[in-house]
Amino acid sequence: MRILILNGPNLNLLGKREPEIYGNQSFEDYFQELQANFTQLDLEYYQSNVEGELVNKLQEVGFSYDGIIFNAGGYTHTSVAIADAVAAIETPVIEVHISNVYARVETIRHQSLMAKNCKGVISGFGLFGYEMALRSCN
Repeated sequence: MRILILNGPNLNLLGKREPEIYGNQSFEDYFQELQANFTQLDLEYYQSNVEGELVNKLQEVGFSYDGIIFNAGGYTHTSVAIADAVAAIETPVIEVHISNVYARVETIRHQSLMAKNCKGVISGFGLFGYEMALRSCN
């Protein structure tokens, strides 16, 4: 199975950014662990802070991959373009968030524009949420 893990804005700062919320590990280090633990999957990773690049990547892989694990970061709550791209593709998307977005103070984080077009949503389990999503792909 070919799976893309797609991360949106500011997730390149994992391990440095607000470690009390997001932890101390970089995603690149965590991705190596995922690759070692899921050898039966062909895992790829892509991160961008740019909305259009995320849309392009969804369209690029959204008709040929077996799954997409997507943490759109702040775009989850604001990007109609990303929500439309998720709706337009055939590959199932699982939305993942490291923090529990529903427990966040900012009420805008309590909504996801793309969730209705996703296979499921995992929120609040830290980086383990990515592993949970990958297990659901098997």
